[in-house]
Amino acid sequence: MTCNHAVAYSCRMDEVFRALADENRRLLLDRLFARNGQTLSELATALPISRQAVAKHLAVLEGANLVSTVRRGREKLHYLNPLPIAEIVRRWVGKFEDARLEAFIDFKDHVEKRRA
Repeated sequence: MTCNHAVAYSCRMDEVFRALADENRRLLLDRLFARNGQTLSELATALPISRQAVAKHLAVLEGANLVSTVRRGREKLHYLNPLPIAEIVRRWVGKFEDARLEAFIDFKDHVEKRRA
């Protein structure tokens, strides 16, 4: 891994974490998870913020590569991109999960040795 790649990866992850830090953006991602391919108007319904605020939040999500868009005529459809979240899980959650599993295996081995 070169330094440039590491810096690019870090910057990209920073954008993802910043995007996920806002509750309204997480709500938008949840709505896209439930039904992908929604318009701005569809996403703005039943949210406690203005349509303009939803548009700004979607722009942040798109900048973090968490949402991609496709134009269909006059409509702009928004789609969830789960890859950045999967990278977070692999890099941050996964390594802690592995350590926890190792601790369970060590504990199991210790208990089995005491029984023998």
